[in-house]
Amino acid sequence: MRVTHLNCGTMNPPTMSPIVCHVLLCETDDGLVLVDSGLGRADFADPKRMGPGRFLTRPAREDSGTAAAQVEARGHALSDVTHIVLTHMDFDHIGGAADFPEAIVHTTADEYDWAVANPDFMSKQRYSQKQWAYAPRFETHSGPGDAWKFGLTGISVLPGITYVPMPGHTKGHAAVAVEPDGGGLLLHAGDAVFDASSYTPTSPAGTPLGKIGKLRAFEKVMAQDGKKLAGNHATLARLNGEDGVTVFNAHDKRIFDDLAG
Repeated sequence: MRVTHLNCGTMNPPTMSPIVCHVLLCETDDGLVLVDSGLGRADFADPKRMGPGRFLTRPAREDSGTAAAQVEARGHALSDVTHIVLTHMDFDHIGGAADFPEAIVHTTADEYDWAVANPDFMSKQRYSQKQWAYAPRFETHSGPGDAWKFGLTGISVLPGITYVPMPGHTKGHAAVAVEPDGGGLLLHAGDAVFDASSYTPTSPAGTPLGKIGKLRAFEKVMAQDGKKLAGNHATLARLNGEDGVTVFNAHDKRIFDDLAG
């Protein structure tokens, strides 16, 4: 498996530095796999698809930054993307999936239930159901999983790709562990943490990370269960300290710039 780090959506919240939508493009023997999908072409064609969250995050409308454009720029067809593995179903994580209508979209059963099957009042305000109106083929993964690594449980999604449940940001949020060729482990923490300095003092390149108070405040506002945030941060800090493990989140541009570079 060959892995490339992509930014599939730059957002510009008021009074904050730009934040990214960190997506993984995994090249496997069975086709391309995206971990999260960022914002998509349909979102830019019809911004209402993104829901009211677009007013707070102010996403840049750049087709060249979509997963679809970046897949095509690498010489692939959109149909080469066979699977999309979501950390969760917020608009800036699932929006790009509609550009790959043939792909199977993976999510946890808890996330699917809250967002699609049995949405309550809060989830109806949070999620943008228009983003899956194209009727994707969902595949859900239930339960905490089996004993995995580092004392955690995991749910096997595809060869070399594992869900590590981390609810809190949403009911069914999960980190995604990816094992690329050459060894090591990449852990896409999604929105289990917003400010990377919450789990590490330095970037992957060793640059000291300062606290971003506004990102931390935003994280608390958006949490479905804020009591679980500290535990997730502690788990991510422990994992980031393990040999060969690289933890990164969805929106901290400092971490994306290091890994993409």
